[in-house]
Amino acid sequence: MSRKLILVVTIVLSAFVFAACNDTTSNMNSNANANANTGTVTTRSEPTATPTPRYTEEQAREERERAKANRETIGQSLDDAWIHTKIVAKLISDTQTPERKINVDVVDGAVTLRGEVDTAEAKAEAERVAKETAGVKKVTNQLKVMPAKAANTNKASTTNANKPPAKGKTP
Repeated sequence: MSRKLILVVTIVLSAFVFAACNDTTSNMNSNANANANTGTVTTRSEPTATPTPRYTEEQAREERERAKANRETIGQSLDDAWIHTKIVAKLISDTQTPERKINVDVVDGAVTLRGEVDTAEAKAEAERVAKETAGVKKVTNQLKVMPAKAANTNKASTTNANKPPAKGKTP
């Protein structure tokens, strides 16, 4: 009986060891590193592209609603909504562009930038971002450069302290 048990355990363990040795997905890096250290040349397979998550109609509908709330226009194609999403995300992440002041319209791959920016550099950067976005066919830059107004530090001129009292009222 003990011989049968030992035989069964040995077979099961052998099966596990064999299966582990043939599992190339978890062992590729260690094999490549071992071969690299021994001077053996290994052939590498072509890298496979990571699949891009699909942009869905639901996401496009949500993007159109956000755009409408910001008084922006997006065409009815899925591509237009996706282009809008990418440009807005890039503008938000770019420290040189005030995305919240820039309206992005996308219709048939044509992008129109509207709104106000503080500098000519911000205007140029927003246009560059839009032009470099995949799927964009044309960019119309209607951004206006409006330098930020300096804060008024003369408080007295903005208060009623310098106003003469109204007739009939004592100060």
